[in-house]
Amino acid sequence: MKQVFKDILSYNEAFVENKEYLPYQTDSNPNKRLAILTCMDSRLTELLPAALGIKNGDAKTIKNAGGMITSPVGSTIRSLVVSIYAFDIKQVMVIGHDDCGMSHVDNSPLIEKMKERGISKEAFETFDSDKFDTARWLEGFDNVEESVAKTVDAIINHPLISKDVEVRGFVINPNTGKLRVIK
Repeated sequence: MKQVFKDILSYNEAFVENKEYLPYQTDSNPNKRLAILTCMDSRLTELLPAALGIKNGDAKTIKNAGGMITSPVGSTIRSLVVSIYAFDIKQVMVIGHDDCGMSHVDNSPLIEKMKERGISKEAFETFDSDKFDTARWLEGFDNVEESVAKTVDAIINHPLISKDVEVRGFVINPNTGKLRVIK
């Protein structure tokens, strides 16, 4: 086992033993009936909830590369649908951020890195078809505001999303936490 895993497990053992989990205990129903779709950028891990005043148990948070909806049947929209109907979510915030790693992504270097790390040509052929294009799947966006607006529209217009769910779009500054309203 790698050292980072050992360190995490050691920390976790002390965390549980010292009952440091007590301040975080809550049930699975979000207090604010809010879902947040955002980017997986590590700068947002603590900044985003702090900047929004969100505490443990307040919201369902869904993270992916770029905070985007890339498929009407993908895991992101699935998580939103489950959140809305199983946990009575009434509002959805789509929050992109400035200086996003998915902005202006060139998928060619990503694909080359995959090949360098042992992903075979056959693996790509398994995924590439008339219905799926690996290169397109790895694409980012050119403009964060447009990406957020497109994701908001994808959620609002999804046939399984109830029209009584309010969906709004924002961009956060990953240095200051300042939000801009997009849609």
